[in-house]
Amino acid sequence: MQPELHVVHDPQATVGELLAEQAKRGGSIVLTGGSGVARAYRRAAERTPDWGRVTLWWGDERCVPPDDELSNYRLAKESLLDHLEVQPRAVHRIRGEAPPEEAAAELDSALEGIELDFLLLGLGPDGHMASLFPGSPQVQVTDRRAVDGPPGLDPYVHRVTFTVPVIQSAVRIVFITSGEEKAEAVERAFAGEVTPDVPASLTRLAPVPVEVFLDEAAAARMPGR
Repeated sequence: MQPELHVVHDPQATVGELLAEQAKRGGSIVLTGGSGVARAYRRAAERTPDWGRVTLWWGDERCVPPDDELSNYRLAKESLLDHLEVQPRAVHRIRGEAPPEEAAAELDSALEGIELDFLLLGLGPDGHMASLFPGSPQVQVTDRRAVDGPPGLDPYVHRVTFTVPVIQSAVRIVFITSGEEKAEAVERAFAGEVTPDVPASLTRLAPVPVEVFLDEAAAARMPGR
């Protein structure tokens, strides 16, 4: 399915508005880590300070304690959760401080029967999504909802991540990315061949169109631009 590209001046602000709208509707929201996303989370908290109807998840986590500066949970806590008037009805934090296999098994079990209404993803410069990296065995896993494994890029910290089938099953799949350093990855993921060598491209096999919010610099190599 062809992705829907939305080239906007400020992807973080736009995605923050989308998160705020989903929080009003309620349901399951999956957050991501990565550079720049904190501003989207702050915008979402400003626009909708009541997340009482939301069940919150993370698509991946580094295997570090929740107060570590590398923690995706800490990023969301400081930029989103700490600014809400009403907290989510449930917060499914991936226990990065636990043994990786144990944390992955807990996430796999927790996801059983869950419908993910809004799944937010970043895009790595190598085309990775969540913590599914090119050449990683985790990309090929189809019989589990969550797995653990080593990273493909710095910081070299073990990870726990959703698997491809879980990502593909989300009701709404949204990517956020910006900057010219991501332009090649954007082209490969959303205009090139669908291949495990570019894990983010596998979202194009989902039954819903992938929505990509990016700036002009990141979109520069897309056909027709």
